[in-house]
Amino acid sequence: MDFVRAYHPPTLLLVYQALNVIRSMMYRMRNKKSTYSNSHMEEEKEDNTENISNDYAENIVNEAGQPVKEDNENTENTVMNSDASLSSLSEQSQITDLTNLEIQDIEGIGPTTAKKLREAGIFSVMDLAVAGVEDLAVDINASKDSAASFIMAAQKLLRESDVLNKEFITADTALKKRRSLLRCSTGSSMLDDLFLGGIETQAVTELYGEFGSGKSQICHTMCITAGQPTELGGLNSGVIYIDTEGTFRPERLEQISSNRNIDPVQALQNVAVCKVYNSAHLELIVKNLGKYIDDYNAKLVIVDSIISLHRAEFSGRGTLADRQQRLNAIMHKLLRISEIYNIAIIVTNQVQSAPDTFFGDPTKPTGGNVIGHASTYRVYLRKSGENRIAKMIDSPYHPYSEVRFTVNEKGADNLDEGKKSKK
Repeated sequence: MDFVRAYHPPTLLLVYQALNVIRSMMYRMRNKKSTYSNSHMEEEKEDNTENISNDYAENIVNEAGQPVKEDNENTENTVMNSDASLSSLSEQSQITDLTNLEIQDIEGIGPTTAKKLREAGIFSVMDLAVAGVEDLAVDINASKDSAASFIMAAQKLLRESDVLNKEFITADTALKKRRSLLRCSTGSSMLDDLFLGGIETQAVTELYGEFGSGKSQICHTMCITAGQPTELGGLNSGVIYIDTEGTFRPERLEQISSNRNIDPVQALQNVAVCKVYNSAHLELIVKNLGKYIDDYNAKLVIVDSIISLHRAEFSGRGTLADRQQRLNAIMHKLLRISEIYNIAIIVTNQVQSAPDTFFGDPTKPTGGNVIGHASTYRVYLRKSGENRIAKMIDSPYHPYSEVRFTVNEKGADNLDEGKKSKK
């Protein structure tokens, strides 16, 4: 107002005051109209509510004038479905959080280090968590202490995201987690009994035996069973088959799936095969295995066999130490991958004869103590006429026992007279 009096003539001042009066009147009229419309709408809602309640009361009364009892099953089902949907949504949110984790989310890793990690073939937090300290230090041109801190930070982030267990848990919690592990059927219920339910995840299972003992046949059969739903003994996932001996045959998969009444086309599409030509190629595939597991949604990885290439390329005592160290790195990498990615890993191993054995079976697995210590479960396969015998050699909790099975058009299958014998 002072501004108007000082710089505008009296006529303009009157016009300004008139505009203020008109503006205030319009504001009052608008408020009255909105109040009337809101009250009118509330009255209509009350009338509609009364009509609906009256109609509902009339509908639930039968012709005899007695009220009909309401069925609470629908309500209970609705509540259960809502709870199930909430739990599934929470699981999906956890999966989404896991997929959204990036390397730069790890404490201490910036854009420059993340670029070096990607150039080294490490694209995710889980890839970094399973990496080796020495290899990582060489790949990113850093010290071993820095590489170890990066790996520990990645594992810490996975623990905070509930992907990995805490560093210390009670035994009862560990037992609950063990009972919730997935198990994949071998195709033979007798073999499944030997493994107390099938090949389990978060473990490396070694199958060793001479040629024709059924190692590759069990692997071919599990390529089919792993794609089945969990309630049918499968993992409901893809399979990665790393072939180092040239023994993989897709025709065999087609035959096994057809005789088990499984769609052969879908079964073959569920298996990703990698033909490996030398030991360096195998080491590279194992190093980048985490990426392939994500690409093919695999819960089962088969390496057939683990030592054939190294055994051919590293001959003589002079190269024995180098060969064993390379095998040790591969086996421990596979073991870390099985635990962090929650997958089952099967490796087949060759055998050698011990000439100094005069009594008993002279057959021994190759690879020495390196493969023996790294394998979670070790099973010895041998021929018995037209049938096969599987014997549990090493396990943290399985009983030392053996079973008989056969190999036919269904792959690994039961014997009619097969019986489990414990020693």
